[in-house]
Amino acid sequence: MDYKAAKAYILHKLERELSDQLFYHGLHHTLDVLKVTIELCESEGVGKRDTILLKTAALYHDAGFVVHNVQHEQLGCQLAQASLPQFGYTAKDIERICGMIMATKIPQSPKNALEEIICDADLDYLGRDDFKSIGDTLYEELKAYDVLSDVKTWNRLQVSFLEGHTFFTKTNLERRQGQKEKHLMELRDIVASYEKN
Repeated sequence: MDYKAAKAYILHKLERELSDQLFYHGLHHTLDVLKVTIELCESEGVGKRDTILLKTAALYHDAGFVVHNVQHEQLGCQLAQASLPQFGYTAKDIERICGMIMATKIPQSPKNALEEIICDADLDYLGRDDFKSIGDTLYEELKAYDVLSDVKTWNRLQVSFLEGHTFFTKTNLERRQGQKEKHLMELRDIVASYEKN
């Protein structure tokens, strides 16, 4: 497996082909998910080969956005299937990578420890200090794609999303859960204030 070549290939593709309307799902998000994936692989004791597969899945998990913003996970799998064989990934490797990519589809549905790691890496920001600034980029993106139009709807959506979200790894349950709950409480207060006006 030539991970470095696969990484160079997909990063170049994302840099050139992603829409500038992807304020959240841009290259910066993929790089953030890759960074957190590496942290989680270390803290969760993932072996060398599985770490490479996870890092590859992190790089490809939103690559489908170069094709379309709907069903992007499925499209990302198709890109992985088309490009990864030339970098020495086996059919079995690619099948596992696609499992990881598909697990990130909302609502997340991980079926094993590796899929749990990429799910936690993808939504790591929910329990971080940059939650609000990253959330703002997602709001801007949803507005740009005419999915949402006003901040009240967005904040209600965030409350229901956070209420339904679960971290899976021991690492993120320890380091992110408490902060995520604080964000949820703050958002509940904001949404409650709408009823009073």
